[in-house]
Amino acid sequence: MDEGVDMSRRRYDSPVRRLRAAESRARIIAGAAELVRELPSWDWGSVTIQAVADQAGVSRRTVYRHFASEAVLHAALADQLVEEEGVSYQGLTLDRLPEVTGRVYSAVAKFAVTPWAVVPAQFPALDADRLNALRSAVDSEVPDWADTDRATAAAALDVLWSVASYEILLRDWNLAPADAVRVQRWLHTLVTAALRAGEKPQQRSGRKAAARRASKGRGTKA
Repeated sequence: MDEGVDMSRRRYDSPVRRLRAAESRARIIAGAAELVRELPSWDWGSVTIQAVADQAGVSRRTVYRHFASEAVLHAALADQLVEEEGVSYQGLTLDRLPEVTGRVYSAVAKFAVTPWAVVPAQFPALDADRLNALRSAVDSEVPDWADTDRATAAAALDVLWSVASYEILLRDWNLAPADAVRVQRWLHTLVTAALRAGEKPQQRSGRKAAARRASKGRGTKA
């Protein structure tokens, strides 16, 4: 009796069965990706279990076997789309930021939806990873700065490399993608150099600050 149970388990956990399950899951994710990339907005509400099943050529039951709900399916899809482009904020440094963000732009460009700048709620984990990675990258460069100064510097870099900023350069300034990234890299170099020189976001340059203080002093005496 025990031997029979063991044989059944071995058949259930066989490499062939696992391979087929992996192939089925991949087909479902691929079908879902085809659907979302053609959507006119970031709303994935129409990407239902049934719609994905039809697109992937499988049954609803098969989809549910891999994904307990539409929310779970959408989360897995978001992870897959990010992984396909090699987007990872793990161990992010200021020097690697342009490369990683370029991969984000490449991923977003594959969607039909415009504008890209609308922050999609489908990628909350990516948003959190980005913010945490930026904070960590800045913290490692200027650990002695106050929390507010480090947070402000990280925020500046986030705005600089945001999809919204990239899209403004493309749409409003009619720059080619390569030129838009070149502008962002130029600004990134300036911000990074200032940060490494110890210039805090709220800190005025010495000469201008001295001039302002002198001007205020003269006004007080008058």
